[in-house]
Formats: sequence, C-alpha cells, structure tokens
Amino acid sequence: MAEMKQVGVREFRDHATTYLSGTDTVAVSKHGQIIGIYIPIKRDEEKVRRAWERFGETIDQILEETGMSEDELADLLDVRKPLPE
Repeated sequence: MAEMKQVGVREFRDHATTYLSGTDTVAVSKHGQIIGIYIPIKRDEEKVRRAWERFGETIDQILEETGMSEDELADLLDVRKPLPE
C-alpha cells in the first residue's frame, strides 16, 4: 500500500484543485492532528457522459412541452429566488 500524503489545512485549501483532481489519498491535519482524509473515487466517465446526455434531453423536453425559453427556465430554477405561487 502506498504511503498517504499528509498536508495541513491551509496547504489543502490553497491547493485543493490539485488534490481533488489527483488520485492520491490525502490526510489533512490541523496543528499536527489529522482531522480528515480525502479518498478519491474512480469516476466512470461513460456514466457521466450518459447522465449529461439524459439531462440535456430532459431540458429539451421541458422547453418543448412548456414553450419556455432557456432564460425563463434558468430563471425558474434559480435557487436564490422564491418559487412562484
């Protein structure tokens, strides 16, 4: 088993995109004590591609059936706004 890399909280925060896109397990420590472990998972790119494809098809179907524009649908799905009554 490969040795686990240990980094401090600030190091992990400052380089999070590198660690999160990597394949190494990383122990995150604060004041020398491990407070968490990042364990990357293997991503099935084919499943991701199919999910995005289905998502796009669903959006197209919603737009066709409702007659909404893309902007109207985006506005409706904006979680920062209250739902219409």
